[in-house]
Amino acid sequence: MKRLFILSLNILCCILCSFAEIKYVFYFIGDGMGDNQVLGAEMYRSAVQGEPLGRVQTLMTTFPYSGHASTYSESNGITDSAAAGTCLATGNKTTNGTLGMDTYNSPLKTIAEELKEQGWGIGIMTTVAIDHATPGAFYAHVPKRNQYYKIGEQLSASNFDFFGGAGFHYPLGKKDDKDVNLYRLAESRGYTIAHGMEEVAAFKDSTINKMILVQKTDDDGAKHGDNLMYSIDQREGDLTLKQIVSTAIPFLEKRHERFFMMVEGGMIDYACHGDDAATAFGEVWDMNEAMQVAYDFYQAHQDETLIVVTADHETGGLALGNSDYTLQLELLQNQKCSAWVLGDLFARLFEENKKPSWESVQQIYREELGFWSAIEITADEEKELKALYKTACKGKSKDTKTMYKTINALGNAGIALLDKKAHIGWTTRAHSAHAVPIFAIGAGAEKFSGWHDNTEIVPLIRQAVQ
Repeated sequence: MKRLFILSLNILCCILCSFAEIKYVFYFIGDGMGDNQVLGAEMYRSAVQGEPLGRVQTLMTTFPYSGHASTYSESNGITDSAAAGTCLATGNKTTNGTLGMDTYNSPLKTIAEELKEQGWGIGIMTTVAIDHATPGAFYAHVPKRNQYYKIGEQLSASNFDFFGGAGFHYPLGKKDDKDVNLYRLAESRGYTIAHGMEEVAAFKDSTINKMILVQKTDDDGAKHGDNLMYSIDQREGDLTLKQIVSTAIPFLEKRHERFFMMVEGGMIDYACHGDDAATAFGEVWDMNEAMQVAYDFYQAHQDETLIVVTADHETGGLALGNSDYTLQLELLQNQKCSAWVLGDLFARLFEENKKPSWESVQQIYREELGFWSAIEITADEEKELKALYKTACKGKSKDTKTMYKTINALGNAGIALLDKKAHIGWTTRAHSAHAVPIFAIGAGAEKFSGWHDNTEIVPLIRQAVQ
């Protein structure tokens, strides 16, 4: 009954808001986030909290309007992030690997660029590198998505007001020693660089017009620019997407009467490339926490705000169910770190001792995944894990190369076994052609209901803000 009341209230508010002028747009993109990533995250949280499955909801699934979008690119039935990001930024399909350009490599104007020309404040933020495909699609125009240095040059040339994320992939370039440090280039173009929230607190000066917020580094940004920490691996002091959004809103509101923010939960995709369910579900909730900040702002500006949530594509071919009619998602709470960190723990163990004991391997599994303590491991399952251990002792570990990281074989096997026991299945370590969800609330939100192609989302935003 409570949920029905909230839904009815939201619908009424959206109907009233549809007649108002939109001044604030929040555009959330869950990279790699299909329906099952959202539903799985909710079911997992429900199971852990002892609630009926699905009772614990993400904020987005409470929004009054929802739909789906197809994601194929101009060249492939399964899109990559560059083509999908370009479509979500411009409303135009392009070929895989192409960023901000059409199939003839002609630049496409993005919704962010259009609104900037109209005087809007623009914020682009992500949990990955600020020159990665999805954020780059809103300001860069290059024929190949891996032209990171060129994308980084175009970032500061965009004159957008706020950027937030991990940092630049290659701030010094890769081949040319004469390349200007991208951080220094941005500063020369009027940007203030804040490394972490402590420096944000020191930059309260109202004379600052443009900011780039990145995580702390130990060498002037030449490392650690690829991604923020997974939420499952975060420690005190780590920069979070919620903190970035919480910084961007007052920064933009203070300087502009209207603003547009693109917020990417980019690490959902990274986790799903690794077929790592617990980590992926954690990243959905990490984006949900950032979304709550935007929603709180919306509640104070309901007749002027539009929030749209979608995804560029689904990653992993995630299936909730791999055997019978049961799920055991509660088992995932025994996972204490991501597959990346788990793999690194095993790699370090074998670096320190080329032939560590089987008991030392078991201890890592026990502490990080709950094997042999909270979770029963059968004799056959132990035999398979021990076979990988013996192979590693011979210096022949069969590590798994994923899109963004090579994961130690023992770490990968442990995550795969835990997911199997939770009755989670994966069909790929790449993207799928699955349709992706759309959720919307606020002024003009009703336009996003129903089935769409991803080319329709930007035109709908344009219609709403006109």
